[in-house]
Amino acid sequence: MQGLAKTLVIDDDPQHRHDLSVILNFVGEQHEAISTDEAEGALWEQPWGACLIGNIHSVKKQNQVLEQLRQRYHIPVLSMPQHEKAVSGMPNFVGTLAHPLHYSQLMDALRHCQEFQGKHHFQVPQLSRKNTLFRSMVGRSESISQVRYLIEQVAGTDASVLILGESGTGKEVVARNIHYHSSRGKGPFVPVNCGAIPPDLLESELFGHEKGAFTGAISSRKGRFELAEGGTLFLDEIGDMPMPMQVKLLRVIQERCFERVGGNQCIKANVRIIAATHRNLDTMIAENLFREDLYYRLNVFPIETPPLRERLEDIPLLLQELLSRMEAEGARSVHFTPRAITSLMEHDWPGNVRELANLVERLMILYPGEMVDVNHLPVKYRYCDLPDFRPEERIMSVEEEERALLADVFSDSYGDQEDSFGFSDLPPEGLNLKEMLAELEIDMIRQALDAQAGVVARAADMLGMRRTTLVEKMRKYNISTKEPVRE
Repeated sequence: MQGLAKTLVIDDDPQHRHDLSVILNFVGEQHEAISTDEAEGALWEQPWGACLIGNIHSVKKQNQVLEQLRQRYHIPVLSMPQHEKAVSGMPNFVGTLAHPLHYSQLMDALRHCQEFQGKHHFQVPQLSRKNTLFRSMVGRSESISQVRYLIEQVAGTDASVLILGESGTGKEVVARNIHYHSSRGKGPFVPVNCGAIPPDLLESELFGHEKGAFTGAISSRKGRFELAEGGTLFLDEIGDMPMPMQVKLLRVIQERCFERVGGNQCIKANVRIIAATHRNLDTMIAENLFREDLYYRLNVFPIETPPLRERLEDIPLLLQELLSRMEAEGARSVHFTPRAITSLMEHDWPGNVRELANLVERLMILYPGEMVDVNHLPVKYRYCDLPDFRPEERIMSVEEEERALLADVFSDSYGDQEDSFGFSDLPPEGLNLKEMLAELEIDMIRQALDAQAGVVARAADMLGMRRTTLVEKMRKYNISTKEPVRE
């Protein structure tokens, strides 16, 4: 636990508080032991690495302490058995310590607190910017910084912009930023999804129609070009626009005027056109699916939106932004542990930012106001394990485990093999039992390691002991393995 914040011990029993301090000092854990009267102020003094709840004499004080810990939801909580029922529903509850405390149990619990807090802590800086709209384009990566720079450069002009990028990368967000930072920012921003409108209705949708122009046209209607007068028209998924409409759009861009369907009056178009697509327009041009002349009219100033997998370092900022946005809409926010964020940063994100936003919304529905750790994430987003901390009611010491192991060795199950082990008769000259048992133990450990290809955890299971115990014995006997020995 070196390098982590201190452990806070809250206990109203002076002797028990002292005993816990002695144990924590022995294992090298930095800590501070206080009573419940001091807890309220202490909990807010510093970022504690864990909180251990010992004996609390008053139910009222217990509830006060737990309420404080619910607010400090990032502090992992350990408790003694008498408080398990009260703390078990808390999002930051890690586990209960059994009586009496043992080294291996305590170290296992502290390791789980360390895992809860995560190995990486993300400092989420605020972006320095003059315009608040860039809040929807958060990120510190080079690629998103380049997009923001391009927006600032082109926003002050009336040049046509073509936004390229995969689905879900925020192409409309880029378009809105360009519009609101431009001189047309006070005018309308009118989006049109060219792929969502049937081809036979797209012309009427864009240019409007006169009364009686076609069956069902019972009155005149303005199109999107007229609605966007003085502002910006955003043509999303321009690659899905049928060829006949591409010709008509090209004419409008060139002549800056259009006619409604069924009309003959030329209407001036004072709009800025921003187009976007996830398709490869160069390939479509080669296949005669997109007009080359229209492409060059639209592609005056291209901007590529990067996929999320190429800017994974922006995920902590994106999570903060998405949570803030959904919380402003009335949803109860969730809180991600650093390890959960680390796991999310290892995902490939084929759906990009839209996929991340959908995940956040799902988690806010499932765990409102709670702490989200790796085990709360859907399976495909879990890139590290989070075993639950469930200490045994009675955990044997190392010496007790050794005795149990030897008892197994000399149990009746080995009765038929006594002669082969040579334990049936004691030599007249005697023997050094300690050395003999040590040699036997070394031999069995090596056999277990060989049988499990050097995997310490599996060898420990084979020998009926915990991994930490086997690691200690391997160090004691200087037994090496291909697998690095970790605490």
